[in-house]
Amino acid sequence: MAQRARKKPDKSFIFRDVVTVVKTTGLKASTLDELREGIAAVSEESIFHHTYQYFAKGHVQEYTNDFAQWAAESLEERALAEYLANIDSFSFKSTDALRKELLRVVDDYREKFPAPRPVLPGAEFYFSEAVSFVFAAGVRAKNLAEFLTAIKFIDASSIYYHYYEARVRLRKEQDDFSKWIAEVVKNQELADCVRSIDPFMHNLEGVRTHLAEMLEDGLRKEMEIIE
Repeated sequence: MAQRARKKPDKSFIFRDVVTVVKTTGLKASTLDELREGIAAVSEESIFHHTYQYFAKGHVQEYTNDFAQWAAESLEERALAEYLANIDSFSFKSTDALRKELLRVVDDYREKFPAPRPVLPGAEFYFSEAVSFVFAAGVRAKNLAEFLTAIKFIDASSIYYHYYEARVRLRKEQDDFSKWIAEVVKNQELADCVRSIDPFMHNLEGVRTHLAEMLEDGLRKEMEIIE
C-alpha cells in the first residue's frame, strides 16, 4: 500500500499588523514628584505604552520615551530628559524591572537637583494605556526575494510589530525578522546584520530602509555563490 507523502510544514514568514487603541488612565502629572508617583502607580500596560510603544509613532523625536520627552519639553529639565532617554527599555526582562529603573533615575535626579517648577496649565503629563489588536496582514514570504519585496511595501505598523515589539516578546535581543532569516533561510550572517540595526537610532521608515539594503546585499551574495 503506497504511503501518502508527508506535506512539508509551511515556514513562510507571515506578516502581521498591529492596531493600538489608546485610553487615558485618569492620572496626570504637573510636577516631577507627581510624575514619579504616576510611574510607581500605573499599570504595566501604561509603562509599556509610554516606553516601547513610543517607537510606533513613526517619527523621530529627540528623546526615546514619553517621560523623557515631557521632562525636556514641559518641565524643561533637559538633564533629566537625557538620563531617562538613556534607559534602554529593551534590555530589561520585564516591564516592572523597567519601571524600577525609571523610578531610580527620577529619585537620583531629585536628590541631586532642586525641584523643578510645576509645568504650565495644559502641559501636564497624561498617563495612558493602550490595547493592541494583532492581525494577519495578508502577506507572506516563502524566500528572501519575496521577503524583500514585502519589506519595501508592508505597512509601517508591521515593521513596528515584528522589529520593535518582538524584542519585548522574545526577550533575547531578537526580532521576528532576524529569527526567521536565521532559522528558515539559514543565513546567520544576514540575520546578525538585521539584528544589529539600532532601534533607538531610527524611526520605522529608517529601519525599513536599512532592512531593504541589507536584504538586497544578502540576495546579491547568494547569487554570487550560485554563479
